[in-house]
Amino acid sequence: MSLETILAQGLQALGIECPLEVRGRLLDYVRLLAKWNRVYNLTAVREPREMVTRHLLDSLAVLPHLRELRPKRVLDVGTGGGLPGIPLALLSPQTGFVLLDSNGKKTRFVQQAVAELGLRNVEVVHARAEQYRPQAPFDVVISRAFSSLREMMEKAGAYCDGEGVLLAMKGAWPEQELADLPAACMLRGSRRLQVPGLDEERHLIVLAPTGGAAANRAASQTG
Repeated sequence: MSLETILAQGLQALGIECPLEVRGRLLDYVRLLAKWNRVYNLTAVREPREMVTRHLLDSLAVLPHLRELRPKRVLDVGTGGGLPGIPLALLSPQTGFVLLDSNGKKTRFVQQAVAELGLRNVEVVHARAEQYRPQAPFDVVISRAFSSLREMMEKAGAYCDGEGVLLAMKGAWPEQELADLPAACMLRGSRRLQVPGLDEERHLIVLAPTGGAAANRAASQTG
C-alpha cells in the first residue's frame, strides 16, 4: 500500500478533512524525516510506511480534541523530530506553534523541515523545558513523549496561561503517573484515542495547572 493511500485512509478514519496539497506536505515531512534519520537517528521508526502510521496518524489523532480548545498559541514541549507539532501545524494554519527541544541535532532537523515545508506558523526553540522563557504564555502545552505527567507539569505547566491546559499523549492508561501528580495540578479529563492501523493503546490526558503553577509561571518569566 502506498504512503498516499495509508495517509488518506487514516485521515478518513479519524474524520479529518485534509486538502491534497497539505497531504503532500505531510508526506514530504515523512520523506525528510526518513532521509535525515539515516544520519541523525531521529526516531527508532525506520520505514516511511510505519512513519505515516506511528508518527503522522498518531499525532493527528489528537487534532479533533485540539480544535475543540481553539488555541491561538501551542507549545510542543520535547518535540524531538517535530512530533506532534509539525503535523498539527500543517492542519492548523491559524494557530501559532512553538516546537521546543533540548537536543540540538533534532532542532536543527525540525528547523530545516519547517523551512522546506513553508510553515510560517511555527517557531523552533533549542532549550531545556525548565530554562525556556517564552514571550507570552500558551493556550495549550502538548507533549507526545515528555517523560512522566509530574515532570511535564513541573517543567512546562508554568507556560500555560490562566485558562490553559496541558495535553499529554500517552500509550497505556498512566494510572501510577496520575496518582503521582503534584498538588498544583488538576486532571481535567481524558480521551481514549484510536490510531488507524495501530493496534496499541493510546490516551490523551488533559491537565490544568492550579494557582501554584500560575505563581511558578510568573516567577519563570521574571526570574
